[in-house]
Amino acid sequence: MDIRRIDETISVAPQLSVDDIAEAAKLGFRTLVANRPDGEEAGQPAMADIEAAAREHGMQWVYMPVESGNILDNDVDQFDAMIREAEKPVLAFCRSGTRCTVLWALSSARSEPAQDIVNKARGAGYDIGGLAPRMAQQAKKQS
Repeated sequence: MDIRRIDETISVAPQLSVDDIAEAAKLGFRTLVANRPDGEEAGQPAMADIEAAAREHGMQWVYMPVESGNILDNDVDQFDAMIREAEKPVLAFCRSGTRCTVLWALSSARSEPAQDIVNKARGAGYDIGGLAPRMAQQAKKQS
């Protein structure tokens, strides 16, 4: 399991297996967010199985699938509302962790300076510098 901490509220990871969920719960994650559509790729674990494991281990489950490379403002709105209400810390996953990081960055741009967001993402191993125009757009929408 390759968990990458962005800040005290959220970490991201590439695709998790059902077996990873017990470990995530032991690490203290309270909410598990899936940003990957079910069946996006052959061999991917079924989201229903991951959901069952999350619930079995006392985690809040959020299924918020987003198409890779096509994150819409509506997706950012949903992520923003979810992250504000979710029991923390949150662990979000997708194929590589990038989609989750982009959703977090765009929603965070509504309340944090863009450079701070870029630095946090870089610290987690994600280069989101190219999102500057979209973060500026999101900054106009205050949370």
